[in-house]
Amino acid sequence: MKKFWSAYEPSLLTDLYELTMAASYFREGKNETATFSLHIRDCPPTRNYFVAAGLSSFLEIIEDFSFSKEALDYLRSLDKFDNDFLSFLQKFRFTGTVRALPEGTIFFPQEPIIEITAPIIEAQILETVVMNTFHIETLIASKAARCVEAASGRMLVDFSLRRTHGCDAGVKVARSSYMVGFAGTSNIIAGKLYNIPVFGTMAHSYITSFDRELDAFLAYAQIFPNATVLLLDTYDTIRAAHKAVEVARFLEARGSRLRGVRLDSGNLLELSHKVREILDQHGLHYVDIMASGGLDEYSIHDLLIQGAPINAFGVGTKMGVSADAPYLDMAYKLVEYKNKPILKLSPGKRTWVGKKQIYRKFDSKGMMDGDLLTLSDHKLEMQPLLEEFVSNGKVVKTSDLGEARERFAAQYSTLPDEYKNIHEHVEYSVEISKPLRELEEEVAKKRLILER
Repeated sequence: MKKFWSAYEPSLLTDLYELTMAASYFREGKNETATFSLHIRDCPPTRNYFVAAGLSSFLEIIEDFSFSKEALDYLRSLDKFDNDFLSFLQKFRFTGTVRALPEGTIFFPQEPIIEITAPIIEAQILETVVMNTFHIETLIASKAARCVEAASGRMLVDFSLRRTHGCDAGVKVARSSYMVGFAGTSNIIAGKLYNIPVFGTMAHSYITSFDRELDAFLAYAQIFPNATVLLLDTYDTIRAAHKAVEVARFLEARGSRLRGVRLDSGNLLELSHKVREILDQHGLHYVDIMASGGLDEYSIHDLLIQGAPINAFGVGTKMGVSADAPYLDMAYKLVEYKNKPILKLSPGKRTWVGKKQIYRKFDSKGMMDGDLLTLSDHKLEMQPLLEEFVSNGKVVKTSDLGEARERFAAQYSTLPDEYKNIHEHVEYSVEISKPLRELEEEVAKKRLILER
């Protein structure tokens, strides 16, 4: 039996019904050009915006998306697909166009994150991998951005890997959080893959393995004299703070400095004040205090608004699984087929027809002042947000993490403060253009008549 990672094939990262639909399309001779659009229907409570992420991962997949012999052998073993369809899959390559929001773009409900135009079989087969890829990374980037806002300029490090929902999710969390302003991650493989700075201190197991806490501190300081951050709460946080002073003196005598101390449990507000007082009494103003342990944007905000003298935060589980909003109501829907607009009328799940474009308005101070959702051929004297990344099956533009980080920072600086509120929902204006509304109404009338 193959181990998971050696057997992992993006072409099989799909739901069965994508392939059964594709097989039916193939048998019916239905493979004309279609457009599918991915969007989020609505905001979870307190979410006021989203951050587009996942495009880089998707572009990596789409370049080499194909069905290997092993994949086809497995599909044949299911005894659901005939040889003609499997022969079609053997030659499968993506030949279409991908328009998407560049990573780091701030966007809102109903706005397309990505639109895929291709023969319908190609676009249909990609549905599951598109949704899976964009969902996790957009979910985490949007959550992490709120943590950055709450930290008010303090350093944030991703500590989530041990509790994310799988290895792949852990890597994507590190990338997405870095995109929106985290300083780095504890995740070594993410550091290697994406050139993200990596950070780490020590665990309680390290300290308890020594006869004395001070022995553990000094041993660590000797091997990492310029990067020592001491974990203080294994036994008694206040006593450990005094031992940290001894370690600081030990390092100073050798021309180095204690970088920081970390608090991981207890009353972080009270302990941070007491530890800061001890350090400052001994002239160790340069030693930073880091906090970790079940933190998110809410607890970070509460600590800082109460004056906690904390310089940095390790943010783990609650950010890595987006604990307060663990999923987005994301949908990938057919909006055009054979050059005709397609409309779904399901209650609460209605879609906007046709290929679309988003234009963003700014006020006189350069702040975001509402978006306009319209048809892609409705050209306006504004910068369109959706850009072409794949043409005729070829990647024509890549998605760079450094550029995405800069893009988010620039866009976030133009987002009015009321939408950055982490406690209250404030709805951003997304106007539906007249041409789009009129086309929608026309298609809806025709559909209702046809289905009588």
